[in-house]
Amino acid sequence: MLSRVANSIYWLGRYLERAENYARFIDVNFNLMQDLPSDLKEQWEPLVLASGDQPIFQSKYSTPNRKNVIHFLGMDKDNPNSILSSVTKARENARIIRENLTKETWEKINELYHFVKKGIEKEIWEKDDPRKFFNEVKNRVILLYGLAEATIARTEGWYFRQLGLYLERADKTSRILDVKYHILLPSPQEVGTPLDYLHWMALLKSVTGFNTYRRLYGHIQPSNVVEFLTLNKYFPRSIYFCMKEAELCLRKISESPEEGYINQAEKSLGGLRSQLEFGDVNDLINTGVHEYMDNLQKKLNKLSIEIEKHFFQVKENISIQNQEQA
Repeated sequence: MLSRVANSIYWLGRYLERAENYARFIDVNFNLMQDLPSDLKEQWEPLVLASGDQPIFQSKYSTPNRKNVIHFLGMDKDNPNSILSSVTKARENARIIRENLTKETWEKINELYHFVKKGIEKEIWEKDDPRKFFNEVKNRVILLYGLAEATIARTEGWYFRQLGLYLERADKTSRILDVKYHILLPSPQEVGTPLDYLHWMALLKSVTGFNTYRRLYGHIQPSNVVEFLTLNKYFPRSIYFCMKEAELCLRKISESPEEGYINQAEKSLGGLRSQLEFGDVNDLINTGVHEYMDNLQKKLNKLSIEIEKHFFQVKENISIQNQEQA
């Protein structure tokens, strides 16, 4: 497979996952704000912090209120990771590799792009209740996932797409857990209160994991939530699960033997997966959730660079498409 084609397929997976994540985060946070006591201020800044784009936000907006955050994460052209920017880039990557996509996949990506563009015309950030719009974005991305699952051959292109998807998902799970873990409550005295429960429930819902968590763990406890989102071996959005699936994809692409590794990207990913597989939640919490997640995000960024160098950088200094990092 040509490097430029592999690059576009990989980033198509990442951008669609990024758009779906942001739509879900906004939707869940909006629902949470409806349930908070009337004397508490709405918390929208955590979503900006979780995105990693706080410097861009601060350069454009005076305060992280609902209107500004929804516009920034949803429709802001100057935010390279907004839903609009992500869907636009996903469509452009799909256009470049259109001959490698099914007709239905291209049509649904194109429809998603035009639907999101209409969000600007309708000024969705000004609406009293924009949840219908963000729910539709989520559903359209999930439809694309279903189309891919049912119609795409499990060849090299499939594994590049899945690799991008799982790396993006792991990154967003680590970011939302890191930020929410530290600013869930106004004061330590409210640990264990109904407000505490509401925040942890919202965190689980932001990764569509609330019902699964309740079946596996029962009552909500912070250490169990951390374990569930970081180390659980069966939940599709846990960081460990994402790393395990990403490693399988990378080995299929590299045609690696079952033992060892044949490139630096495989070595780094295997080490990260092993760290998570044999990790213990008590050790993680003792290390510090923020410190652990910060270190994990650095390793994910390093891994992304290694994948780009090994698979996408054409030799003899021929440049290829340059994509935005999260």
